Amino acid sequence: MIMKNILRAMEQSGKTRYQIWQDTGINEAVLHRIFHGGTASVKTLDILCKYLGLELTAKKTKSKKQVK
Repeated sequence: MIMKNILRAMEQSGKTRYQIWQDTGINEAVLHRIFHGGTASVKTLDILCKYLGLELTAKKTKSKKQVK
């Protein structure tokens, strides 16, 4: 889900991979991998989120009730 949202934001930004690489310093090969459905490190995702105006946050999960 995170990768899809970041990819969508990159596509909607109208920026090329080259522009994103120049602006963020993220390696072109990594950007290529992301554009083609690959993965990236949390650090890379954080950089892209900040660049694209997105917020990367942890989702709170429901805790399982303990059975006594």
